[in-house]
Amino acid sequence: MSASCPSPFNLAAYVLGAAEKSPDKTALVIAGASKAKRWRYGEIRGHVAGIAAVLRERGLSPGDRVLLRLGNTVEFPLAYLGAIWAGLVPVPTSAALTAPEITAIAAELRPALVIAGEGVALPENSAPVLPEAALHEMKGEMDPEMGNPNRLAYIIYTSGTSGRPRGVMHAHRAVWARRMMWEGWYDLKEDDRLLHAGAFNWTYTLGTGLMDPWARGATAVIPVAGTKAEQLPLLMARHDATIFAAAPGVYRQMLRHHERLSTPKLRHGISAGEKLPEATSTAWRSASGTEIYEALGMSECSTYVSGSPNRPAPEGASGYPQPGRHIRVGKDGQLAIHRSDPGLMLGYLDAPEETAERFDGEWFLTGDTVAEGPDGAITYLGRNDDMMNAGGYRVSPLEVEAVMAGHPDITGAAAVEHEVKPGTTVIRCFYTAPQPIEVDSLSGFAASRLARYKCPRIFTHIEAIPTNANGKVNRTVLRNRPLDPA
Repeated sequence: MSASCPSPFNLAAYVLGAAEKSPDKTALVIAGASKAKRWRYGEIRGHVAGIAAVLRERGLSPGDRVLLRLGNTVEFPLAYLGAIWAGLVPVPTSAALTAPEITAIAAELRPALVIAGEGVALPENSAPVLPEAALHEMKGEMDPEMGNPNRLAYIIYTSGTSGRPRGVMHAHRAVWARRMMWEGWYDLKEDDRLLHAGAFNWTYTLGTGLMDPWARGATAVIPVAGTKAEQLPLLMARHDATIFAAAPGVYRQMLRHHERLSTPKLRHGISAGEKLPEATSTAWRSASGTEIYEALGMSECSTYVSGSPNRPAPEGASGYPQPGRHIRVGKDGQLAIHRSDPGLMLGYLDAPEETAERFDGEWFLTGDTVAEGPDGAITYLGRNDDMMNAGGYRVSPLEVEAVMAGHPDITGAAAVEHEVKPGTTVIRCFYTAPQPIEVDSLSGFAASRLARYKCPRIFTHIEAIPTNANGKVNRTVLRNRPLDPA
């Protein structure tokens, strides 16, 4: 890739550059069991430019924040790109977030507009709401708002070490930096058809499944909402998928239903979101005859270490630094990214002190502990903090604990990641109370206040929360505690 991002620049215009030379090429296939909906590059560009024009006509100005509360529909990427095309700042959020969770985010974000899908929880604030259906009524055209590639383009929310979701601010140049993945992870080509198993409104799908293939001029294939894992091999074969992308859990689910896969055009799979178990990779190779290449990354910088067909990772390792990345492994084994890396975030929203704390001089500290091989291969060892991984989402135990401590009968709570079987982990909540509480009561309490992926799956009543010499929760003791006999 080029050493620097062009200027002036607009992320959305860059992503849809293929519409200029190949307007009739299929950009998107929404794949279902019986039929498929296809979108051409010219159609997507027209919708995006129309959305941008109407958003500006509504009085929004460059830099205004637009909160996206949309479900698993094509309107999610259209609204995202339309806002950026207009110079606005979209904030994609998970539809699974509850009303209290999204209200807290909106209070910090202060959006100028909320774009709302049917049935998705909305914040309790005064921001005007635009229904999802109105996006298709938007007619008009405007040129993309060009500017400095270092200006703010979008904000995504991730669990922070402070125990509450933290807004991560990214510049327009972040999408240009993703070109390093084309060679360093995907081996992505213009004639590829990349099928991503995730939903439209997941940031992993948004980047890997849509923005990257479109920027390359390739075709993105997304399963229709409600598609089950066991149906994915059929969609891969039917739509000539050459690359398949998913989280490790999806690979495991597919392999439970299929000992052999017939996907004649598939070149390889890619995986991110959590550590890919070696057993899953081996089983996939046996079933499909292809490899899975995994990547290590985070919300603050997307992926930066990966294996690829051009440079496979050694057994047990995650891969190598992608070409053009500026990373180092410190003496303590912590992986760090140099401030000059074009994919690195601008900072945390309204949190300059927390942003500064993540830097050691010019190096951003990822919090990932790794081992570096003699040839530069990176092996992921785990987090140096207590963040949990639930189905590919990073979740702060402090956030879960704060919610569960609000239960009227609970006097103390501690959350940890618990391995239920090799390669599969869930959130386990330990709690203190005068007497054990019915699991259904605890599950219902959590579900009313936390997104599903943040909810504990195991609840354990204990006499006291173990602490260390500093009075902090001793999570090591809790992680090593076996399940109580049934």
